[in-house]
Amino acid sequence: MKHFTITLLATVLAALHALPAHAAITVRDDDGNAVTVARPAQRILALAPHITELLFAAGGGDKIAGVVSYSDYPEAAKKIAQVGDNRQYDMERIIAMKPDLIVVWMHGSAERQIAMLRQLKVPIYHSEPKKLADIPNNIERLGQLMGTEKVAAPAAAQLRAKLASLSAQYAQRPPVRLFYQVWDKPLYTISGASIISDAMRICGGQNVFAAMKIVAPVVTQEGVLQENPEAIFATSEKSDSDSEGGLAMWRAFPSLSAVRSNNLFRLNGDLLNRAGPRMVDGAAAMCEKLELARQHRTTPAANPAAKAVK
Repeated sequence: MKHFTITLLATVLAALHALPAHAAITVRDDDGNAVTVARPAQRILALAPHITELLFAAGGGDKIAGVVSYSDYPEAAKKIAQVGDNRQYDMERIIAMKPDLIVVWMHGSAERQIAMLRQLKVPIYHSEPKKLADIPNNIERLGQLMGTEKVAAPAAAQLRAKLASLSAQYAQRPPVRLFYQVWDKPLYTISGASIISDAMRICGGQNVFAAMKIVAPVVTQEGVLQENPEAIFATSEKSDSDSEGGLAMWRAFPSLSAVRSNNLFRLNGDLLNRAGPRMVDGAAAMCEKLELARQHRTTPAANPAAKAVK
C-alpha cells in the first residue's frame, strides 16, 4: 500500500510539472489579429509614444524594455532605453533586448520596419485606436497580455466613465463646424477617419474635412476659406503653449467666420495628437472651447485681433 501511495504521488507531481506555469493568453488587437503570449509579457517594446502611455496606464510600466523617440510621459518613461523612432528602429538593440511582446502603431511606422520585426517571431500587437472608446479597450487587452488586469480594468472603467460624461454633456449641443490644423507648412488636417474626429463628435463639433479619404490630408488655404469654419483649432507643444504659431495666418482673413467670431483656439498637442489615456483630457479641453464658440454666437467679439488665440 505504501509503495502504491508513493508511486501515485510521483505520478501526480510529474503531471503537474508537465503543465505550463501559465496558460497561454490570447487577445484580438485593433486590426482583429489574434495575439498570443505563452505567459504574461515581461519584456515589451512600445514602438509609439501613445503605446508607452497605454502600457503604463494598464499597470505595465515596469515591463517596458524599450521605447521610441518622444515617449516622454509619464516621467518614468524618459528613463527607458530608446530603440529608434518611427522611421528607423535599431534592430540590433531590439534583438539584444529579447522582447516577448512588441506593440506597434502601424499607421505611424514604415512597412519595411514592421516586416523586419515580424522576422523575429515575437508576438506583435497592433495598437490603432480609431475612436476614443478604443483607448480603454486597448488598456484592458494590454493588461490581459501582461497579467495586470487588476490595474488595467479599473483604469479602463474610469476612462469609459469620463467619455460617457463628456458625451452626455456635449454630444447633443448645437453643432460647430471646425477646422483642425495639424501643421501649417504644409497645411495638414485630419479626416473623419482620425480618432480626433471622434473627439469632435463627442463634443458636438463637425470636421469640415471629414469626407477626405486620407487620414491626414494636405489642404489649401483657399479650401479652408471656402469651407468657412466657425472655429479653428491648432495644437502646441508644452514649451510653446502661449505662441500663436500657425494660427496667426488666419488673421489676414477678418471675414472668416472663425476669426470674426473670435474662435481661434490652441490645445495641448501631447493630449490630442496621441491616442493614449490623456486624450480623454484633450477631448474635454476641446469640448470646453467649442462651448465657448457657441457662447460667441450671442456675444459680439470685442477685439478679434487681440483675443483670437485662446
